[in-house]
Amino acid sequence: MRLLILSRNGGLYSTRSLYLAARRRNHFVRVIDHMLCDIVIENDHHNVFYEGQAMDGYDAIIPRIGHTVTKQGAAVVLQFETIGLSTSLSSEALLRTRDKMTCLQILSSKGIPIPKTIQVNNFIDVQFMHRKIDFFPKILKLQSGTHGAGVLKVDDEKTLESLIETFGNLRQRAIIQEYVKESSGQDIRAFVVDGEVVASMLRTAQKGEFRSNLHRGGKGQSVMLSDRERQIAIDASRFLGLKVAGVDMLRSNRGPLVIEVNASPGLEGIETYTQVDVAKKIIQYVERANRQQ
Repeated sequence: MRLLILSRNGGLYSTRSLYLAARRRNHFVRVIDHMLCDIVIENDHHNVFYEGQAMDGYDAIIPRIGHTVTKQGAAVVLQFETIGLSTSLSSEALLRTRDKMTCLQILSSKGIPIPKTIQVNNFIDVQFMHRKIDFFPKILKLQSGTHGAGVLKVDDEKTLESLIETFGNLRQRAIIQEYVKESSGQDIRAFVVDGEVVASMLRTAQKGEFRSNLHRGGKGQSVMLSDRERQIAIDASRFLGLKVAGVDMLRSNRGPLVIEVNASPGLEGIETYTQVDVAKKIIQYVERANRQQ
């Protein structure tokens, strides 16, 4: 196959891991920056140009789209879809999952368990929010954050009111969630490829921190999932239209709760702590998808 990896930086671990996995399986592979792609739309012919060259003759793309460039990245992915290339991440699924509230709405409507969640639209009526989740601490999240950025634990009503007012003034959309105390600063990342959990790790926050993200100093270790956790991860990915996904869950007293689904999950942590060649699993899926197209 002839593959394109869409990435802002070919030196990033995830990009490099996918590139090497593809080369080891004897594929031609090229890394291009999707933010430098030009989209050409004509009545009888669509194309993508990169550095003045038409991206003709390729079979599939593997998008690695960052949160800050979601819309532009999705537009490039859609253009490749329009001209017939298979993709490990569809433009529709990318847009659907990048908004935390939209993602949770879809999952909850399909019966996937999530923490109790409120979208903050009325920045004046803090009492309403307090009544709906009537205990502290609470978790306050920006709807577009990543790697734990924009996620705060709020311990009292006065602080909650101040933060909500600040977010409102900055025109930032936020959600409030219940704090799942029994998870004790830990969560699970289940990595799903083509309907199968190929690797899973337990992430533990560093001392004094409640966010377990590895980018926040959290530590990981390989973990065995229960049958229920495994099925929830698979179902969550399927309902969101994701063939490659990182599904994050908390272990609560009422069972696993999905807190986030990542459409472009990083590979460094999961490969390091589980010793699973996840990049190879992704390339094998792309091969299967291309044969079936």
